[in-house]
Amino acid sequence: MHLSMRRGSWRELLVVGLCWAIPVSAQQPSSQQGGIEPVRPSANILWRPYFSTAAPPARLGNSDRAKILIQAGKLYLTAHDAIALAIENNIDIEDARYSPILSAWNLERSSAGGALPGVPSGASQSASIQSGQGVLGSQQAAGVSLAGTRGGASGSTTTVSQVGPVTPVLDPSIQESTTFSHRSNPQALTVLSETGNLVQGVRTYSASYQQGFLTGGSLTVNYGDHYLNENAPLDVLNPSVSPTLSFSIQQNLLQGLGIKLNARNITVAKMNLQMSELNFKTQVTGTVVSVLNAYYSLAADYDDLKAKQDALDTAQKFFDESRKRLELGALSELDVTTAQNQIAVSRLALVNSQVALSQQELQLKNLISRDGPGDALLADVEIVPVDHLVIPATDDIPPIKELVQKALRDRSDLVVERNNLKATEISNLGTINGLLPSAGVLASRSTQGLSGTPKVVKLPGVPAFTADPYFQGGIGNALGQVFRQNFPTESIGVFGSIQIYDRAAEADYGIDQLSLRQQQLMSAKDMNQAQVDVTNSVVALRQARARYDAAVQSTRLQQALLDAEEKKFDFGASTPYDVVVQQRDLAAAKASELAALVTWQSARINLDQTTGATLEANHVSLTDAREGRVSEASVLPAVLPAATAK
Repeated sequence: MHLSMRRGSWRELLVVGLCWAIPVSAQQPSSQQGGIEPVRPSANILWRPYFSTAAPPARLGNSDRAKILIQAGKLYLTAHDAIALAIENNIDIEDARYSPILSAWNLERSSAGGALPGVPSGASQSASIQSGQGVLGSQQAAGVSLAGTRGGASGSTTTVSQVGPVTPVLDPSIQESTTFSHRSNPQALTVLSETGNLVQGVRTYSASYQQGFLTGGSLTVNYGDHYLNENAPLDVLNPSVSPTLSFSIQQNLLQGLGIKLNARNITVAKMNLQMSELNFKTQVTGTVVSVLNAYYSLAADYDDLKAKQDALDTAQKFFDESRKRLELGALSELDVTTAQNQIAVSRLALVNSQVALSQQELQLKNLISRDGPGDALLADVEIVPVDHLVIPATDDIPPIKELVQKALRDRSDLVVERNNLKATEISNLGTINGLLPSAGVLASRSTQGLSGTPKVVKLPGVPAFTADPYFQGGIGNALGQVFRQNFPTESIGVFGSIQIYDRAAEADYGIDQLSLRQQQLMSAKDMNQAQVDVTNSVVALRQARARYDAAVQSTRLQQALLDAEEKKFDFGASTPYDVVVQQRDLAAAKASELAALVTWQSARINLDQTTGATLEANHVSLTDAREGRVSEASVLPAVLPAATAK
């Protein structure tokens, strides 16, 4: 009969037992309503590490903000409300909210030290006896190894392949194993055992405490207790116990030495946490820019639709006037056909404008709702922009040098790129340290005790003998020997390993250095590009204003030309064709003016983005964006604009 319980089995049994003992709420922690951060278990601190966190389900619903703004089947939106809806409901922003949380968990993982995630390990435990304890212990102490008599721990090792030294495991760990066994060992040599079948009852208890340090060292404390009861006639102590207590310290001297080196993964994880916040800001900025462009494009489409409708009304009015004059004989049939053709052209332009408006509306709905156009609340709702395209009298653009400095300071993507360079340099501490030989020092001190029930052994021709009284007793006597350090063992040593050529470490370091140089060049290129982008944005904004001013002047002149041509037509000095031409030119001039206005608005939004001022200019709070809930409530404007029919 052989019974062997491994440490892992005991842990599983312990956890199962605790699951029955603790409240259900501790096993299954409830998630915070509306939150996305995993909720840690609320069990007792002793068994809390053995329960997993509960990650709330993905939030697939929308906020109630849109319901407040809907009236009579129309969603009345200001630009600020459109941004608020996107912050609360945009699925890209919701996805980006998980990145800082993931980075925080990665930081916690790095703070534990140890090898990279995913590296396997293995260990096994079997029954063992202490050297010098009983028959087999005496054989082991004497260096005798017989079939079926081997005792002790066995295990498997795993080679960890990682660029740079592996950070010691910083989380302290306590391990315990207990083994009960009944063993029968046939003895080919019976000088020591005095029996052909050595029967043993063995109980082994062992515990250890391990702790790694950022200096590159580690501390291990081991305690073991071996109980032995056997049928050997010559045992003067049977049953017997033999406890041991040992301390060992190991410290790297070359490779793996230093707090800065071993904390590099923790430092990089902290930087990644900061950069994940900056990346989230970049995502929010990009979404706000998309919402603003879509919103003002929709507002422009409404203005364009109104202009196209006015052009159609003007064409219809002119056609009606032409028919009256045809009936009076003042115009020919061809003149009326020309006016009628203008109605068809204007109606086609109106239809195209309606289609463009519907498409732009779908795009905006997709930005402000998790379900996009499929949202049951927004599916049949018409979005009516409350804010209109308005160009200020002046742009008040600061000097380009100031804008470039602001961009380099405030743009989150550029800050992330600079931090990535620093993180790479910190990570490379591992590869340069990997060039050093392996060397270290270790020291240990252990002490053991031995005690048991004495037996008087009588042999023919030999005086009876028994165990030394100092070893007679139980576990208390043996532990007393341990703590009095009656039988100490001390050791100190150094170890070292030198790689001949060490081409792997040299190649790793060379690859990292070359990659860093490429990264530095790309970062310099992006910084230069940022200056180019700011300059181009300023130029584009100024050109957009100049085009808009020219378009406004052209529209005024074209309106004057149309008015003059209509007066000439009323006096019979012009033809319907000339009037139609002026109508078309006026419609084109209005379209150009509107396009120039949209171009200016896009240029203004782009300038804010290239200088990192988008969130500030639109009063967007990153705190609200992280929570997915805008603190400022939305209300319907006091005076709603007249609904524009599509």
